[in-house]
Amino acid sequence: MLEAPDAADLLATARASLLEKLLPALPPHLHYEARMAANALAIAGRAIGADAAAVEARLGRLAGDQAGFARRIRAGEFAPGTPQHAEAASVLAELVRLRCSVSAPRALK
Repeated sequence: MLEAPDAADLLATARASLLEKLLPALPPHLHYEARMAANALAIAGRAIGADAAAVEARLGRLAGDQAGFARRIRAGEFAPGTPQHAEAASVLAELVRLRCSVSAPRALK
């Protein structure tokens, strides 16, 4: 086990420093890049905290992995009316929620 602060804490501290101390000192033409870096730090922090184990386990039971899941969707194996349609739709929705929770959490509101 690693001692505190953990990686998520370090990313949050770096992001806060960037936005609160460095951004105001930068010339305006560099503000966009600084905000983009701050957003990347926030995404990385959320990615560290995301728990994908449950959806990965469901996906594994259903289709092996994401590539296999995509292949089977394209092949029509989970189309409406098929026995595993509801389970596939549920797994897909869970994957979307997980990805949004990392990259665009406001989209979930």
